[in-house]
Amino acid sequence: MASERHSGPRTYKVGTMSEKFDCHYCRDALQGKKYVEKEGRHCCVKCFEKFCANTCVECRKPIGADAKELHYKNRYWHDTCFRCAKCYHPLANETFVSKENKIFCNKCTTREDSPRCKGCFKQIVAGDQNVEYKKMVWHKDCFTCSNCKQVIGTGSFFPKGEDFYCVTCHETKFAKHCVKCNKAITSGGITYQDQPWHGECFVCATCSKKLAGQRFTAVEDQYYCVDCYKNFVAQKCAGCKNPITGFGKGSSVVSYEGKSWHDYCFHCKKCSLNLANKRFVFQSENIYCPDCAKKL
Repeated sequence: MASERHSGPRTYKVGTMSEKFDCHYCRDALQGKKYVEKEGRHCCVKCFEKFCANTCVECRKPIGADAKELHYKNRYWHDTCFRCAKCYHPLANETFVSKENKIFCNKCTTREDSPRCKGCFKQIVAGDQNVEYKKMVWHKDCFTCSNCKQVIGTGSFFPKGEDFYCVTCHETKFAKHCVKCNKAITSGGITYQDQPWHGECFVCATCSKKLAGQRFTAVEDQYYCVDCYKNFVAQKCAGCKNPITGFGKGSSVVSYEGKSWHDYCFHCKKCSLNLANKRFVFQSENIYCPDCAKKL
């Protein structure tokens, strides 16, 4: 907001009439009397104040012929009434700022325009340390945790509605806790079977590879990546001797007498007929179809 100047003091021609003139308004003779000339018209002092004088914005009294008059944007003041609306500092000889039909000195304008702290509601002036968040501002020491009331200042915080929490209080009140390490999950994290985990805690039980976003297998509350499951955990097919992973081809498994086969490996030892979901004969650790078993 720019500083301005008023249009300067305005005075009228005042003197003692030596010629024969009458007052423009009351028609009384002015010769030998004090008079005022305004816009080419002569009038007595009394009529000037009654009909011609401007009214001071500040004191609401007429600005007499002998007074110094200041005007700004069609408004008039006695020069002694032209002062800051806040601190009352005289402004007749200084620059000023007009705001909402009031006159302010430059110093008070700076204060008026300063933002107010949302904590203490006092003004934040130049040089104050402050915290800003979503068009709100606090003094640094006024920005405190809604729970423990400790100063957050410029530290990390978590907004929750109209409240703000320090990291510790947010973890205690709101954060989920990892089922493995039992520590708060402050950002990110994953969920498996409705249980929360840190991404770095949800890892393969054998090689510690992170499993978030990867294929894995759960066995008795342990989690394994595909490679570790195949190499160390998965049962071996009694037919091809390769691990039965449950992934891709061979995801169906045939089990019998404590042994397991890929469904495509479960076939007759003699004629190779696939026997998955069919009748078979188990003899001497081998699988036979009923027809081949009769020929043994």
